[in-house]
Amino acid sequence: MRYPRSVLAAVLLAASPLGAAPWRPLFNGTDLAGWSMFMAAPPPETDVPGLKRDAKGTYLEPVGFNRDPLHVFRIEQVDGQPAIHVSGAGFGVITTDESFGNFHLRMQVKWGEKIWGYKKTTHAPLDAGLLYFARGPAGVDHITWPRSLEFQIQEKDFGDLYTLGMTEATASARVVPETVNGRQVNLYTYDPAGKPTVFVGRRPIGNRCRRTADLEKPHGEWNTLDLFCLGDSSVHVVNGQAVNRIQHARMPTAGGLVTLDSGQICLQTEGGEVYYRAIEIQPISAIPAEYAAP
Repeated sequence: MRYPRSVLAAVLLAASPLGAAPWRPLFNGTDLAGWSMFMAAPPPETDVPGLKRDAKGTYLEPVGFNRDPLHVFRIEQVDGQPAIHVSGAGFGVITTDESFGNFHLRMQVKWGEKIWGYKKTTHAPLDAGLLYFARGPAGVDHITWPRSLEFQIQEKDFGDLYTLGMTEATASARVVPETVNGRQVNLYTYDPAGKPTVFVGRRPIGNRCRRTADLEKPHGEWNTLDLFCLGDSSVHVVNGQAVNRIQHARMPTAGGLVTLDSGQICLQTEGGEVYYRAIEIQPISAIPAEYAAP
């Protein structure tokens, strides 16, 4: 990926802790160079010529790779800075062409207003996501996502963990089970003093570990997300506070489970309007003390 000299100079001159590696932008502010795209079947209220529909108007096939006939991903100036404006018209991902391991990724995100498809009819919350350690093509999980771990971006659920497309793969976290009216339900919340629990895409535990607190800012404000990945462990940080810590990520291969410690990075469109900006990454050799497990 090539960047304007002004962008590179700004990165090199940016204030950072003594000895820290310089930040590298993953979004050049102009286009989606360095990213690839996959779009699943679009919502029925849209018009994409050439895609098959059933009698009820439901699309029967995906838009596919590196096609965006609905202009779901656009580059715009938002609040004085370049941002990726995601209309939310359909499910899909943009994915870095490169893979990364042992890194600190940071970015900003805020919601728009539009909701599409069944999410609109069911009054679902606005939803998106940051996927990491992605390996293999998109379209594995729910005919949309690649095998990966997800840093959830959803109203009131910033920082949840999901394991995607990995019914035999695992990631673990310390959690406490949630209860409703004194009865345990199939929900688990991260707690550094909790019981180590393996999350996998099948029952009884499932593939979701909830964040420890709701730290999302009011609708329309920018949220800052930090993702620290070191080896097969990761830390989800929302607006400066660690809300989830994950260890022992594994994924299946023909030869059995292997350590999941690197992969591509993806940003989701998931039926809701969202903006991403200031996406940058730097290599790390340790988790900062303020975010390491107590």
